[in-house]
Amino acid sequence: MIRVILPTHLRDLAQVRGPVELEVAEPITQRAILDALEAVYPMLRGTIRDTVTQQRRPFIRFFASGEDLSHEPADAIVPAEVTAGEQPFRVVGAMAGG
Repeated sequence: MIRVILPTHLRDLAQVRGPVELEVAEPITQRAILDALEAVYPMLRGTIRDTVTQQRRPFIRFFASGEDLSHEPADAIVPAEVTAGEQPFRVVGAMAGG
């Protein structure tokens, strides 16, 4: 099971509390995790990535095992700690401005 931690506004939209646990088919990549997340919670489609291009939205970041994965290719394998269920895959809403 893959644990995904969503920011508060997306947890509210998905009507969940705490981390989401997902079955994700291998290879476990960012794309596979997001595909599984959107399949279980279709109300999240378009909030994390563009529905047409499948690109990450500008103010959304991905973190796992202390690493910023936001600029990694969508088909790159996530860290082993995530696939083993030891660490969560985090979706974080970034902030801009000063």
